Amino acid sequence: MDALGMLPSFGGVIWTLLAFVVALSVIVAIHEYGHYIVGRWSGIGAEVFSLGFGPVIWSRYDKRGTKWQLALLPFGGYVKFVGDADAASGKDSEALARMSEEERRKTMHAAPLWARAATVAAGPVFNFILSFVIFSTVLLFQGQARDPLTVSQIRPLPQAVQQIGPGDEILSIAGIAVPKLDRLDGFVAKLPVQPVLAYTLRRPDGTEVTVPGPYPYPPLVISIQPGSAAYDSGLQTGDVIEAVGGKPIVAFADLRREVAASDGKPMSLTVWRDGRSFKVTLAPRRVDLPLPEGGFETRWLIGITGGLFFEPATTSPGIFEAAKFGVTQTAFIVQSSLSGLWHMITGAISSCNLSGPIGIAEASGAMASQGATSFIWFIAVLSTAVGLLNLFPVPVLDGGHLVFYAWEAVTGRPPADRALKVLMGIGLALIGGLMIFALTNDIFCP
Repeated sequence: MDALGMLPSFGGVIWTLLAFVVALSVIVAIHEYGHYIVGRWSGIGAEVFSLGFGPVIWSRYDKRGTKWQLALLPFGGYVKFVGDADAASGKDSEALARMSEEERRKTMHAAPLWARAATVAAGPVFNFILSFVIFSTVLLFQGQARDPLTVSQIRPLPQAVQQIGPGDEILSIAGIAVPKLDRLDGFVAKLPVQPVLAYTLRRPDGTEVTVPGPYPYPPLVISIQPGSAAYDSGLQTGDVIEAVGGKPIVAFADLRREVAASDGKPMSLTVWRDGRSFKVTLAPRRVDLPLPEGGFETRWLIGITGGLFFEPATTSPGIFEAAKFGVTQTAFIVQSSLSGLWHMITGAISSCNLSGPIGIAEASGAMASQGATSFIWFIAVLSTAVGLLNLFPVPVLDGGHLVFYAWEAVTGRPPADRALKVLMGIGLALIGGLMIFALTNDIFCP
């Protein structure tokens, strides 16, 4: 392949890497700022706040003497507190021995137990706060579909939808009254699966009319899962699947049934996009899906979600409702992550569900390509995962330090320095092994 032919692929790699660096930098900055600000509030001084590792490309000192810097390798960050020997918060025994009692109070190693514990816990807590804020804010700005079901904007479809438009309230479909939104899916499942159905509408001026319209849930691509068969085959949001194996389909449920019955064999899809039709061949993949009540369900999927043929009118929820959503969403990610880890350990689901840096980078690029909202949502999900990971009781992680502090609280003395060094070595080996395992998944898992 010549150099010009490689440009699109090269551009895709750069986009993926850039999205990954942006997502990781935001999450790391929030995490480390949590350590920094709670440490400062607790009377612990910080010498360096670094975003990235390696050679420093920019720095400045604030009025408290803390050096804020950007380093060349943007794959992490750290806060170096007073009395630390290095970025890993190792103890600088010689420096501590030369300090007065007042100066030692400003170090991580001589501060009261409560101050050290609060400072360490603040990193993961700030990650959870970031997720909560993003989830709540997205719901506030995007709003949620409101009753009664009303059209906001028609999505492009192969067949023109000319007689249904913005502001129309849908009263009934196929002669059946439309229920409240919380029962809409069950209502649509009972409708006759036909290309054209009768819609009774209330126009914005109050008049009622009955006009033809498409099946409410057509085989329309609303979103695509990164790393899925659909993503790898080049499907895009807004595509409409017209046929599977040459067999025309009308409803998204038809597509779901065909995928479930495929048993992973390649499928030929006829896809409509921007006024033209073309063929796509892909093979569904076995996916372990977390269930709301806990546990997992294994299904064949191609990695797309569908929706109504129109964008429904929305209303902005109240602050408390948005906050509740933020808490619920963050808690669900924590619960499903822990459940997934347990199910992988017991062999109930595939260990390929664990992604490494390559998989996360690919997901970053994929979500960024679907729009700012999708990318910001992905940052929130990843922030929750990073916060949870850091709370695991493994030496070198924040959770490991909290275990050491719990030991100190119970026994009245911290673990011996020699024991800490051994445990830190074990922790590094565990994290290194996990990273290698996850990277192997990225390379070899389908």
